Amino acid sequence: MTDPLLLTIDAGLARLTLNRPESLNAFDAELAHAWRDATAEVVARPDVGAILIDANGRAFCAGGDVRAMAGGIGGGSDITALARVINAGILSLTTAAIPVVAAAHGVTAGGGLGILMCSDYAVVGAGSQIGSRYANIGLTPDLSVSAQLARAVGERRALQLLLQDRMLSAEEAVDWGLVAEAVPAASGSEPGAEPGGRLDAAAEADAVRERAEQIARFWLAGAAGAYGRAVQLVRTQPSRSFEEQLEVEAQSIGAAFDTPDAQARVAAFAATTRSR
Repeated sequence: MTDPLLLTIDAGLARLTLNRPESLNAFDAELAHAWRDATAEVVARPDVGAILIDANGRAFCAGGDVRAMAGGIGGGSDITALARVINAGILSLTTAAIPVVAAAHGVTAGGGLGILMCSDYAVVGAGSQIGSRYANIGLTPDLSVSAQLARAVGERRALQLLLQDRMLSAEEAVDWGLVAEAVPAASGSEPGAEPGGRLDAAAEADAVRERAEQIARFWLAGAAGAYGRAVQLVRTQPSRSFEEQLEVEAQSIGAAFDTPDAQARVAAFAATTRSR
């Protein structure tokens, strides 16, 4: 049986690959439990300094597996229980002091939005599309979409996406602030370029993954611990008052200053400024 999620760790980079391409990487019970277990593992490992989420096939993630729901997954209580399993993985990623990048090629829809927004930096392809489509089948947002989407793009835009049968283009997703960047269309000379200057789907997916890995490697080559703590400060802020956040920031920068990495970087910076 093919594993629904692949986990590899290489030189500090943990890669979580959704691996149900025949179902557009939609979540069924098996993928849900694999997701929860893999995310818990990577955030607990001291050798992991960055996390990359990507997917096999022609889509990033279509949310929940509607065919499995229709084919006897159970009643509403079973859906709730399954959502809680996936939510455990989302919480692992969004509360950890490890930066996360997503390579979201193709289509991202429904609960796939929540998986996308587990990342702190998201890359899509020029041909990617992102939407909600919960109401199309009479369901409501889950997997953190109602919370994270509004935080990412604002309440009004979040409602526009949830209340219409609309798929954002890559350009719109960047403009809204939902993703950080889109891999540009081909000039026409690159391998995999189609007539008209766009990469074919497979080449675009590879380009998105490559760019996402570049970002993760940039973090690892720099002050990876500081990037992770900055992510954690921003991600966990809503649970605190402004005054509490100021205190957490003060404690965090003090703890960071005492690390060998920061001591070396501060000394190098000071030496550079003295020599000017």
